[in-house]
Amino acid sequence: MVSALDRRYPRDWAESWDRVGLVLGDFEHSVRRILCVVDCVPETVDQALEVRADLIVAHHPLLLKPVSSIAPDTFKGRIVHRLIRSDVALYVAHTNADVANPGVSDALAARLRLRDLRPLVPAVGAAAGEGRGLGRVGELDEPMNLAEFTGYAATLLPTTSAGVRAAGDPAKILRTIAVCGGAGDSFLADATRAGVDAYLCADLRHHPASEHLAENGPALVDVAHWATERPWLDDVAAWLRETFGAETIVSDVDTDPWTVHARDVPEKKEPLL
Repeated sequence: MVSALDRRYPRDWAESWDRVGLVLGDFEHSVRRILCVVDCVPETVDQALEVRADLIVAHHPLLLKPVSSIAPDTFKGRIVHRLIRSDVALYVAHTNADVANPGVSDALAARLRLRDLRPLVPAVGAAAGEGRGLGRVGELDEPMNLAEFTGYAATLLPTTSAGVRAAGDPAKILRTIAVCGGAGDSFLADATRAGVDAYLCADLRHHPASEHLAENGPALVDVAHWATERPWLDDVAAWLRETFGAETIVSDVDTDPWTVHARDVPEKKEPLL
């Protein structure tokens, strides 16, 4: 199974800083049940043990940065020890799944029902060619304004406390949309060069977004990180079922760190004397 995952998401397609592939587990490990998750965190490990998964396929790396210890009194150490004790393997497909075709942004674009897809940033190096690249650009079936599209995205994408917000003229008519699963403000200039009407991604920051709009860049739609990558789990799960006939479960555990959203400031009360 690891070899098949490596063929679908080759490790040399990943960014040089990334850590992908098999993280934990024996290559001869028998796999009957798989749990697909965005993040390997205590909550999704709980779910894996509850459903008796033999393998977790995760998008985000557990051990992206070097660690000097996996002692059980550390956050990541506790996860590693629980998985090993429970005989649960862990496989990661991250930036190699981002650049794949189909990949993370294809699944996001499909949720938004975009058509005629092309890469926002075509792949270079080992991943170059065959429509691979970061992000996707596509067309809406029917034009809608930014305010309508923001509500449309909120309806079609997984719900989180953070919700969906947009920057730009609410009445601007949108036809061509760029999307990027995960953090996307490093591709603001690419969205402008692509000539799109709006760009949807996660983790947009104040100053880059403000400067982008001041320079007449496309409207921006900001979605929770987890919500932009969760659709990919359905795609990889369907492929795993079809390829191996294994029982495959998609985790809907919301691992977005933001859990409260208050739009209006409560009316201030007079202090008690």
